Amino acid sequence: MSSNKKVSIIMATFNRAHLIEETLVSVQNQTYIHWECLIIDDGSTDATQATLESYLKKNPRFQYYQRPDKYKKGLPGCRNYGLDIAKGEYIIFFDDDDIVHPQNLELCINVLEECKSDFCIYKKQSFTGRYIESFVKQNDNYNKVVINLYNFLTNKVPIASCTVMWHISCFDNIRFNENLMYAEEWECYLRILTTNKKGVMLNNILYFNRKHPQSNTGEFWSHDPTRRASKIEACRLVINHLAEHKHLTYQLGLYFVGLAHFLKEKQIFNYVRAHKKAFNTIENLKLKTRYYANGLIRPLYKLKKRLS
Repeated sequence: MSSNKKVSIIMATFNRAHLIEETLVSVQNQTYIHWECLIIDDGSTDATQATLESYLKKNPRFQYYQRPDKYKKGLPGCRNYGLDIAKGEYIIFFDDDDIVHPQNLELCINVLEECKSDFCIYKKQSFTGRYIESFVKQNDNYNKVVINLYNFLTNKVPIASCTVMWHISCFDNIRFNENLMYAEEWECYLRILTTNKKGVMLNNILYFNRKHPQSNTGEFWSHDPTRRASKIEACRLVINHLAEHKHLTYQLGLYFVGLAHFLKEKQIFNYVRAHKKAFNTIENLKLKTRYYANGLIRPLYKLKKRLS
């Protein structure tokens, strides 16, 4: 299927002069040619701008911008600026330290046009160091899976920030929360899904994310206090949004109770309990029992594991 609809690639960057070239090469090698790549600099102090100069001169599809002060410093502010200046009918977010499969845009466009869907998700694969593997040619291979709130929130259908191509209409009146420094895409995409947008899932691995300690995810799992506080705040916003739109089910309540235990943050459980009216009496009792029972069972499980 052929199409000439423009895709706006939004790429926030900050002090990644040593990594961003590999990313730009993978964008430049896309088999689908109707794209613009909006590189939004969040105030880099390294050689990022100088590194980009040759790409900007040779390929006008690469466009470089400094984040204006009206947008808060951070990934959400950069992406919001990108959304506000994007000219494409489709939107996709790439990180400045990852690698994109050359058929990424082509396959996403094909399936979106064929299925008349609002968004398309695909798979990713992690790597460390430099990406040295060769790309395997991919064929269209998609599932019309149900991408509902439960499957999204519980990661049964994984949707990461850079594994979705969206129709621009998905961001009508929706932007990233610029106060969040982690899990901002989780909170934003949840709001999109509550507008009943329909998606399709490609079975192809079309994105390769670099794992390193300085990534947002790496800092979160290293217990960075800013990233952790942002995740907890994102949980509060998501739970409140679900409750406000009558989507806070018992099954989702159980998910957040489990998350509260996993992260050892009782505050998340309290956010669920603040919406008691969303559940009946028995469900409220079960949620409370599950939370406190987990607190007793987990230490016993750890002790049994050590002894065995």
